[in-house]
Amino acid sequence: MNILVTGGTGFIGKALLPHFNHDQVTVLSRDTTRAYRTLGHHIKVINQLSDLDNLDHFDVVINLAGEPIVNKRWSTKQKKIICDSRWQITQELVNKINAGSNPPHTFISGSAVGIYGDQQQDAFDESLAVSSSDFAHHVCKKWEDIALKAQSDHTRVCLLRTGIVLAKHGGALAKMLPAYQLGLGGPIGKGQQYFPWIHLQDMVKGILFLIKHPSAQGAFNFTAPTPVTNKEFSQTLAKVLRRPHLLSTPEWAIKIALGESSCLLLDSQRALPNKLEAEGFNFCFPELEHALKETLHNL
Repeated sequence: MNILVTGGTGFIGKALLPHFNHDQVTVLSRDTTRAYRTLGHHIKVINQLSDLDNLDHFDVVINLAGEPIVNKRWSTKQKKIICDSRWQITQELVNKINAGSNPPHTFISGSAVGIYGDQQQDAFDESLAVSSSDFAHHVCKKWEDIALKAQSDHTRVCLLRTGIVLAKHGGALAKMLPAYQLGLGGPIGKGQQYFPWIHLQDMVKGILFLIKHPSAQGAFNFTAPTPVTNKEFSQTLAKVLRRPHLLSTPEWAIKIALGESSCLLLDSQRALPNKLEAEGFNFCFPELEHALKETLHNL
């Protein structure tokens, strides 16, 4: 296969690309030198799509690009960066797909469980339709709407509504580890908000599964089938690290520290991967303790 990947130097992209060792892979990156240094010279790197009239010579396009949403407070400037980094590249890919006569058969594009907003204790799957004014929903909804414009008789679109991806060297878990290793970890607020998670290996395996199953299309929750509350997650992480679990962070402190983006830690999303499992996908790590032990086994 001939595969085009955006966001290939991110921690999900770097975990995914080695699985394409028998395929021809092109990575879109603004910094080609860094991309080659990170990914190796066996992968072709381009720094802009404008040189291509269309994407007809690609079989699959995987769109993982986007400014991290949790790294900084959501100032007006940062919100624009978050939106532009997702919407612009997705629109450009869709334009190139639609410009061809023999477009890629599969377009896999990122999204997040943030599209659902705060659902309290209710469990839900991909069939839940939400209308919300909050920023995370706004980002994801428009991101998905743009990607779906590539859907045609020739191209199927799959949307990755991703939860917290568990990886030692990237994402939210890497940011949490230092406090827990010092014995300072604990739940956020009352800890009753659901914390949708997925092991990095299942994240990668799920993307490969979608590529290989032409019946799969539309939105998929990339979350483990056993979502846990923030308190359960915190207790399990402390247990795996053999550290005390005595402290907690009050909700007001999170809101002061993070402002509007505190919703990423305080909203509850008990998301279930029903569509993925209905297609026949089996999780390697459906249970949190096993997932954390495998992720952190040599710490």
